[in-house]
Amino acid sequence: MLVWAIIIGVTAIVSVMAFSRAELIFRYDFNPYQIIHRGQWYRIITHAFVHANWAHLIVNMLVLYSFGDALVYYFSARMGGNPAWYVAGLYLGGIVASSIYTLYKERNNYNYSAVGASGAVSAVVFACILFNPLSKIYFFAILPMPGIVFGIIYLAYEHYMSRRGMDNIGHDAHFYGALFGFVYPLLFRPDLLVYFFKQIF
Repeated sequence: MLVWAIIIGVTAIVSVMAFSRAELIFRYDFNPYQIIHRGQWYRIITHAFVHANWAHLIVNMLVLYSFGDALVYYFSARMGGNPAWYVAGLYLGGIVASSIYTLYKERNNYNYSAVGASGAVSAVVFACILFNPLSKIYFFAILPMPGIVFGIIYLAYEHYMSRRGMDNIGHDAHFYGALFGFVYPLLFRPDLLVYFFKQIF
């Protein structure tokens, strides 16, 4: 679908440029201090189109590509209308929603910096889980399990790792992006929650 091609294409181009031009990362990263105290609100969106390295970029875009077409189908079949609008709203909303908690938490931390689309990608995955909770997802690309099981493990892991704070990964963004992805379709079709539980039970 065109919207995915645009998102993946723009993200790849900007990220590759940033690999050799560090100033792009410093200009467009997610830095709560710069956002709150210097009014650089554009960073809430731009950080998702910049990645730290090839592995970071490839993993995010591969997951996005893997779930993207399924999500378009689900939106088309269950929501009606043009699925591109729902997709764009979910992705951009996922970027913002996954950033809000950290924006508040790190608002006075000049040194905090983050890049990547992981929050929005988590939103895409969890929207798919809402629509089809029993569809298999491969944990670490190896172990197959129902989406609902993967979702519970994922949320528990991200919450735990966020509380530990021992690495340089945006676990809060993953967690809140995932929650947003699950809730987003329900804003338009609350009855999808009934459909979700019917599939499970």
